[in-house]
Amino acid sequence: MAGPPPRTRLVVIFGGVSAEHDVSCTTAAHVLRAVDPERYDVVPVAVTREGRWVLSEGTAKALVEGPAGLPAALSTEGPDLDPLPTVTSEAESPLVVLPLIHGPLGEDGTLQGMLELADVPYVGAGVLGSALCMDKAMAKVVAAAAGLPQPRHLASRDVHAGDDFAARVADELGFPVFVKPANLGSSVGITKAADPAALAVALATALAYDEWVLVEEAVVGREIEVAVLGNAEPRASVPGEVIPTHEFYDYEDKYLDGAAQLVIPAPLPPEVTEEARRLALVAFAALRADGLARVDFFYEEDGRGLLLNEVNTLPGFTPYSMYPSLWQASGVSYGELVDELVRLAVERHEHRRGHGRPQRP
Repeated sequence: MAGPPPRTRLVVIFGGVSAEHDVSCTTAAHVLRAVDPERYDVVPVAVTREGRWVLSEGTAKALVEGPAGLPAALSTEGPDLDPLPTVTSEAESPLVVLPLIHGPLGEDGTLQGMLELADVPYVGAGVLGSALCMDKAMAKVVAAAAGLPQPRHLASRDVHAGDDFAARVADELGFPVFVKPANLGSSVGITKAADPAALAVALATALAYDEWVLVEEAVVGREIEVAVLGNAEPRASVPGEVIPTHEFYDYEDKYLDGAAQLVIPAPLPPEVTEEARRLALVAFAALRADGLARVDFFYEEDGRGLLLNEVNTLPGFTPYSMYPSLWQASGVSYGELVDELVRLAVERHEHRRGHGRPQRP
């Protein structure tokens, strides 16, 4: 009599060298507690702030104990990581990688490229989709080509972000504006500037994190988010609304104060709900996302309607984060969501192998 199917080895990669290190560790701790141990053999792989890869019992222990113990543990625990294993026969347990590193060198296509070279299935967008969505300035270009409505914006590389660029911001966008590093998330490095003097400070702050800076008009509107799940035929969740307690939905409101209110489903007219879901799917496809993404909009009720803010290919993934909460309200539990993401990772890997990609023996 055949025994139960082998557990999937779920390699959870977290931490990283970016400013979003702590966010990644928090996400990983929740995922480790939530996954079904009868279905998954979880292998936690930490990347320290210095870029060292760590695989040890200490890593797993730190995750179980909670996010507070992670940063110190990641700086000291365990040997350097051996190369990731690959599936060499059908008899072995299937392997899927769950990359949970937020920000540059994790969410921007670099880690995804390494996993492509390793020839292992992994959750989430591929190299191009990850890179596009991480680079907010380039994502704006692609979204505009797809006809998606967006706030007015300007982008500049650090060598050009001087007086001429500041004058363009004042002339073309006016004040106030939001200034962002193009390649970062979790609202790190974002500043609201109300005048030219504040703009100069905001540009310097953003350029401390990335060589490209994005400046956007300050939209007065509601913050609406839609979760998308799937590969070639994705589906969209009900929309949710973020009601920040700060002037805008900044890092402290997201992760430290925990006071921002998430309203699910968002109280929207039916036609706006359907338009948000439709636009989310258009954005998901245009920016080459796969697996999962959270698509964020501003909604001007008496103005331009829905405006695309960004597509996040690695949204917060604690059980209480917006992305899982949106799917919970749409009939998909947290455990079912993990199962579906793993299935989608394997599906995409096999599909790409069937389109001319060489198969390893």
